[in-house]
Amino acid sequence: MARARIREALHFKGFEDVSAGIVEWPLSMIRLDGDNPARICELAGKILSAWRGYLDESADILAQTDGTPHNTITPIARRRGSQYELDLVLRNNRTTEQYPLGIFHPHAELHHIKKENIGLIEVMGLAVLPARLLGEMSQLRDTVLAGANIHEIPELSSHADWADEIERKHPEIARLRESGDSADSAEAMDKVLRDEIGLVFAKVLECCGVFKNTPEGMAQFRKFADAVME
Repeated sequence: MARARIREALHFKGFEDVSAGIVEWPLSMIRLDGDNPARICELAGKILSAWRGYLDESADILAQTDGTPHNTITPIARRRGSQYELDLVLRNNRTTEQYPLGIFHPHAELHHIKKENIGLIEVMGLAVLPARLLGEMSQLRDTVLAGANIHEIPELSSHADWADEIERKHPEIARLRESGDSADSAEAMDKVLRDEIGLVFAKVLECCGVFKNTPEGMAQFRKFADAVME
């Protein structure tokens, strides 16, 4: 996350001494930069205050339901030379019947890899995944290389559709299977699974972004930014 670039600059009236922008990241994040940490914190406070009371039904964002607040911010601060930098990740914990764990939470089709909510470390792009995956991915690797039907193995069935998709994407798996049971085949298959888990984790982060990285989502993000100083 610290290496992510600014996607679009933002300008907050009265804070021309603080550089601001929407970060190119799956989550919805505003980055503030400057040489005066007090001014950065002052602007961050205004953004937090605006976000706590913000609603945009077109983006499924409600500030509260029956008195229960939904909006908060995950802050990450760092220093780059003489400059101070503060990332503000917009979060919302609202739930619905369709999304009982959260609208902006890993969605059901990703739960075979990550069902738990994401915290600070995951927000920053470092996947914290359940320990069960160590054994499951080892078994999945061996099962795929053996050509067995994953749908018929209860302890792996939650990964079956995903495994089918992986085989369609990676024709080299058939060659690995034909090469027989070897350390090289197992290592290559492990790499495929690691890479595909990373892609699932990226989707997890996208689910948690309150403003999606689409033209409509960016327009909604700008609308919130414009509301900060109102």
